[in-house]
Amino acid sequence: MRIALLYLIFTLIIVSCSSTDQKKEDTRTVFKYNEMEIVTSLDPAASSSFGNIWVVGQLYNGLIQLNDSLTITPSIANKWQISSDGLKYTFNLNNDVYFHDNKYFKNEKGRKVIASDFVYSFNRLLDPKISSASSLLSHVKENGFSAPNDSTFIIVLQKPFTPFLGILTMKYFSVVPKEVVEYYGEDFRRHPVGTGPFKFKIWEEGSKLVLLKNDHYFEYENKFRLPYLDAVAITFIKDKETSFLNFLKGELDMVSGVEAINVDEVLTADGELNEQYKNKLKMQTQPFLKTDYLGFLVDDDLAIVKNSPTKLKAIRQAINYGIDRKKMVKYLRKNLGIPATAGFIPPGLPSFDSTKVKGYDYDPTKVKKLLAIAGFPEGKGLDDISLATAEQYVEFAEYIQSQLANFGIKIKIDVQKNSVLAAAVANSKINFFRKSWFADYPDEENFLALYYSKNWSPKGFNYTHYKNEQFDALYEKSQIELNESKRHTYYQQMDQLLMDDAPVVPLYYDQVVRLVQNNIIGLTSNPMNMLSLKKVKKILKAN
Repeated sequence: MRIALLYLIFTLIIVSCSSTDQKKEDTRTVFKYNEMEIVTSLDPAASSSFGNIWVVGQLYNGLIQLNDSLTITPSIANKWQISSDGLKYTFNLNNDVYFHDNKYFKNEKGRKVIASDFVYSFNRLLDPKISSASSLLSHVKENGFSAPNDSTFIIVLQKPFTPFLGILTMKYFSVVPKEVVEYYGEDFRRHPVGTGPFKFKIWEEGSKLVLLKNDHYFEYENKFRLPYLDAVAITFIKDKETSFLNFLKGELDMVSGVEAINVDEVLTADGELNEQYKNKLKMQTQPFLKTDYLGFLVDDDLAIVKNSPTKLKAIRQAINYGIDRKKMVKYLRKNLGIPATAGFIPPGLPSFDSTKVKGYDYDPTKVKKLLAIAGFPEGKGLDDISLATAEQYVEFAEYIQSQLANFGIKIKIDVQKNSVLAAAVANSKINFFRKSWFADYPDEENFLALYYSKNWSPKGFNYTHYKNEQFDALYEKSQIELNESKRHTYYQQMDQLLMDDAPVVPLYYDQVVRLVQNNIIGLTSNPMNMLSLKKVKKILKAN
């Protein structure tokens, strides 16, 4: 009898504990999203794609950061000074920032971040075998990083470079602990230790990734230590329809990007939420510092260019005038984007001005005139032009093909896998291609650098091999110009030269588009489509 009684008491205790644990689990706030892009590394040195950048942003901090208005604000550095000659950057660090707990720290407790950690972290990026960010530090003087004391970090440049402060907001420039990085070596990509609002828990590559709240995070909001969420859970479902169905079922808290949304299901023809979803979901849209475009290889020394009609500027200009971008954005993107009828620089950057930079709008008369100038009246005698594109943009390629066919310009669509296409474009194997470029940092230089002749691919990002001495001279002047108004004038002049020479066909300026569950509070968007979850709250729904 006594044994039976003890067994009953023990069972009740177990049930009670299980019930308590279940209740505790149910009250945890976990933000869930699906990442269709592959996450390859959790090391900030590999922050070269949105998939990596979004996760790294939750795990790490840098000296400074951008707010939603793209204003540079403090992070680990609470203040900074730039010398009058634009060469010396001095950062004063907070003294209450700690790395996440890890067994390779003393007593397995995260130690305080000091200035020498930034010296180590930045010097590490100079190795091109570790990071593609090495080119971003080309303006830094040799041995240009120093820490005169634990709270002061100094960077010295070889010559002024006005976008430099903005570059430091990139996730590459997050601080990492030397002892942990050197213990793991290349495997640090799977064992991240940072200072961010969330810390690493689990990563099953290609399946799931879980981050937990950092209880010792240094940032506060209204005296409340951030973050509010208990965890972040990321899945990696590649199928758009499956991922979006999970979102509609409430299994995900957010979907981001037109490519991840079943627009026909939830949006009207004008890009607004359908009536049935207005009380269930929130939609966030705003300009995105991203330009989608077609690029021409214009290097006359390459055989692939010599044998192509697109070596002729008149043909490239005719193609620009032959595409109705307004219809394209309206029907293929439900007006989620802006037709790119100005320059390559997108709206949202200060020098964007469609009254000063004239691009291309749809003009059949000019198409016919330019074809005649090129020696191909009404397209007669013009060879087929192959356009290389990734699978997800075939519909756009078909639209362009149909538009240009009206003028006798015959386009052949070459569909390739993203990775194959990227490699071919970088190595000048493709004459006419579709690409996009989004801002790494909020400065027009980031867009115009794609056309500076010293940045020719494969070493740089000038995939078109465009070269114009006047453009190069203006680019070099803009880098050292400290007067903001003059610098913006240089940017506009470069953008106009680019449009006149037509090595590109700007298609549309993209938009940040997110659908968010109604119980998510504090999730904001920004023109660089960065994801910040430290101020997000999730209201649990009643069962």
